[in-house]
Amino acid sequence: MKDEERTTGSRFAGSNKSTNGQRNRQVRRRETAAHDQKLQQTMIREPKQPQPTVEDTQRILKAAEYTKVPKLTHNVLTKEERKTLIKESAKEQAATQRLDDAAGKGPIGRWWSRVQAGPDRVSLPLCIVALGVVYGDIGTSPLYTAQTFLAGQGGLANADRDAVLGMLSLVFWSITLITTVKYVLIAMRIDNNGEGGIFALYSLIRKYGAWLAIPAMIGGAAFMADSVLTPAVSISSAVEGLHTLPVFEGVFDKNPDLTLMITVVIIVVLFSLQSRGTESIGKVFGSVVLVWFSFLAIVGVMNLSQDWTVFAALNPVYGIRFLFSPHNAAGIALMGTVFLSTTGAEALYSDMGHVGRGNIYATWPFIKVALVLCYFGQGAWMLHNQNNPVFDGMANINPFFQMMPTGLRYVAVVLSVAAGVIASQALITGAFTMVSEATRLNWMPHLQVQYPSRTRGQLYIPMVNRVLCVATLLVLALFRDSAHISAAYGLALTVTMITTTILLAVYIWHNRNKVGAIVFLVLFLALQTMFFIASMAKFLHGGWFTMLLTCAILLIMVAWNEGTALEREQRRHMKSEDCLPVLKQLHDDDTVPIFADNLVYLTSDSDMKRIDTDIFFSIFADHPKRARAWWAVSVETSDEPFTREYSVEDFGTNFIYRVRIRLGFKVSQSIPPYIHQIMDDLAASGELPQQVTRYPKLDADPNIGPIRYVLIHKALMPESKVTSQQALALRLKYAIRHAAGSPAKWFGLAPYNPLTEVQPLFLATTKQPRLRRV
Repeated sequence: MKDEERTTGSRFAGSNKSTNGQRNRQVRRRETAAHDQKLQQTMIREPKQPQPTVEDTQRILKAAEYTKVPKLTHNVLTKEERKTLIKESAKEQAATQRLDDAAGKGPIGRWWSRVQAGPDRVSLPLCIVALGVVYGDIGTSPLYTAQTFLAGQGGLANADRDAVLGMLSLVFWSITLITTVKYVLIAMRIDNNGEGGIFALYSLIRKYGAWLAIPAMIGGAAFMADSVLTPAVSISSAVEGLHTLPVFEGVFDKNPDLTLMITVVIIVVLFSLQSRGTESIGKVFGSVVLVWFSFLAIVGVMNLSQDWTVFAALNPVYGIRFLFSPHNAAGIALMGTVFLSTTGAEALYSDMGHVGRGNIYATWPFIKVALVLCYFGQGAWMLHNQNNPVFDGMANINPFFQMMPTGLRYVAVVLSVAAGVIASQALITGAFTMVSEATRLNWMPHLQVQYPSRTRGQLYIPMVNRVLCVATLLVLALFRDSAHISAAYGLALTVTMITTTILLAVYIWHNRNKVGAIVFLVLFLALQTMFFIASMAKFLHGGWFTMLLTCAILLIMVAWNEGTALEREQRRHMKSEDCLPVLKQLHDDDTVPIFADNLVYLTSDSDMKRIDTDIFFSIFADHPKRARAWWAVSVETSDEPFTREYSVEDFGTNFIYRVRIRLGFKVSQSIPPYIHQIMDDLAASGELPQQVTRYPKLDADPNIGPIRYVLIHKALMPESKVTSQQALALRLKYAIRHAAGSPAKWFGLAPYNPLTEVQPLFLATTKQPRLRRV
C-alpha cells in the first residue's frame, strides 16, 4: 500500500524518472508535440471573450447588491460579551480584595486564601447549583430504601431490633465508604483538568495499558444506560406518591393511567429545559434541594426522639452480624437494598466539572448529615411501631411517609416529586459530560455541543438530549410504573462502580502508592462485587433491559473506536515539498477550467505544517479541481468563552493556505463570516492575490471570488482486505455518523450547498482474478 502511494505521489509530482531509455523519451516528445498542436487548434476555434463595458460593469455591481456578504463588526466582542466580562472582572476583583482582607486575619485567613486560589475554591452561587445538579439522585434514596428493606424481611412485624440496627449500620457504612471515602475523598482528587467521571479518569491512565479501555468502555456504557432509567424511576415513583393523599384517591382510581400521563409531561418539560443550561436550572433546583434535605433532617430528628439508641448502628459489627445471620430473610439480596442508598455517587463524580470540586466538598457534609438523620429517624420509627396493631396486615409499608403526621405528608409528597425531577437532572447532566469525554477519546461521533452558561463544564448536547428523552419515554411505555422500572434500576450502576474502582486502583498504583492501591482495590472491589451479586437477582425482573441498553451503547463505542483506528491506519499527511510542485502546476494550468475561485476543505487535523492526503486526493481525483486558492481549515474550541482568533500558513505560496480558527466555547461555530474575514485580511495585506468577480454571486463580496466548501467522508471498498469484524465496525461507524448528523449544519455551511465527497478507504486490498477474453 505504501509503495502504491509513493508511486502515485511521484506521478502527481511530475517525476520524469525513466527506466526504459531512449524509446520512452521519444514517445513523450511525440505526445507533447501532439498536445501542443491540439491546444493551438482549440485556441484558434474558440472566439475571444468580449470585454464588459463600463455600463455593463455598473449593472453587474448593482445586481450584486441584492445579496449580501456575511458581515462582521470591527470589534472582537459583542456589547453583551463586554458587559459580561466587565461584570466578571468586577466580581474577581471583589473576590481578590476579600481574599487579601482574609489573609491578614491570621492562619485561618491565610488558609482560606490558599483554598480560594486553587481548584478547591468555594463559591456560594455554585454551592447552590451543586445542590441542584449533583445531589438529586442520592437525595431520593430515603424514599424507597427502608420500604424495600421491610418488603424483603416480610413486613414491619419481622423487623426486630437486630434487623433494624443491621440495616442502618450497612446503610451508614456503605454511604461512608462508597460515597464519602471512595468518591468524595479519593476519586474527586483525581480529575482531568477539572472534569470527573470514568472517561476523564481513563484519559489520565490510558498510557499504562491498552487493556484499560475495556473497563472504561463497559463502565461508561453502564452509566449512560442507567441515565435512561433514572428519570423514569425517580419521577414515576414520586408522582405515584400522590396516591397516598386522601384528596386524590378517587381521581386516580377512576383514571389509572393518570400517573403515567403526569410523569410523561414532567419528563418532556425537564428535557426541554436542558438547553437553558445547568446553571439556570441548578439555581432553581438548588433552592428546592436545600429545602428537601433540610426537611429530611427535620423529620428524622422528630422521630429520633422515640428511640435514640438507634445510633448504636454506627458500630459496623451490627451490620456484618445481621447480613450473615439466619434471621436475615433477604440473605445476600439485602446488599441490593443497601446499594440503593449509594445511588448517585457516580453521578456526583461525573458532575464535578459542572460545579467544581470545592463546592462539592463544601456541601457534602450537610448532605451526609441530613441523609443519616433521615435513615436513623426511619429506623427509630420502625422500632417504636414494630408491634403497633395499626400496621398489622398492611403490605408495602413506607416508613418515610408513615413516620410523618398526616398534614406534613402533603408537603413530603410535593417535595418528593420535586426531588425526583432533580434526581433526573443529575443523571442527565452526567450523561452530557460522559458523552463529551467519550467524543474526545474518539469513542463516539463528534456531536454539536453548546455551552449555555459561562462555565466551560456546563454543556448541552442536543442529540444526546433527544435520545435520552425518547429512550426514557420508551422505558415508561414498556414498564408503565415504578414498581416494574425499579426491578431494572441499579444493576448497571454496580457495573460502573466496579470498573471505576479498577481504574482508580491503577492510578493509585502508578503514583507510587502500591500498598494503598492494593488495599483500595481489595476493599472496594469486594464490597461492590457483593452489591453486583445481590443486584443480579433483578435480572429476570427487568434488569435485562438495563444490560441490553448497556450492550447497545458499548457496541456503539467499540464500533466507533475500531473504525477510527482502521481509518487512522491508512491516513497519511504530506509535507509541503511533496505536494506544492504539482499544486502549482495545476494552479497555472490554463487548460483545466476553474472549479472554484476558493476551495475550502474542513479538516480535523490541526497541524499547520502539513496537508492531509485526503485533501490532496480530493483535488486530483476524477477531474482536477483547479482553484485560485485552496484552503485547509480546522476549527478548535478554546477553554475561554469569547475567544476569536486565527492563524494562517501559506507555505510561501499564493495559492495554498492552512488556516486554524480558535473560537471560544460560547462563540457561534458558524464559520462562513470568519472565512470571508480571513480572505479579506489576506487580500488587504497582499498575501492573497486579487480575485475580481465579473458576475454576481451569492455573497456579493467584491473582493473575494466564489467560495466552495468541501466535506470528505470515507467509504469501505469491496476489495479492502479486512476481516468481517473490521468491516462490520466500519459499516456501523458510518451508520452512526449518518445518524449523528453532518458537520455542515454545526458550522453553518448548509445554506452554501457544500460538496460532500466520499472517498474510498485505502486499506490493503485483495488481488482479484484476471478476466478471460472470449
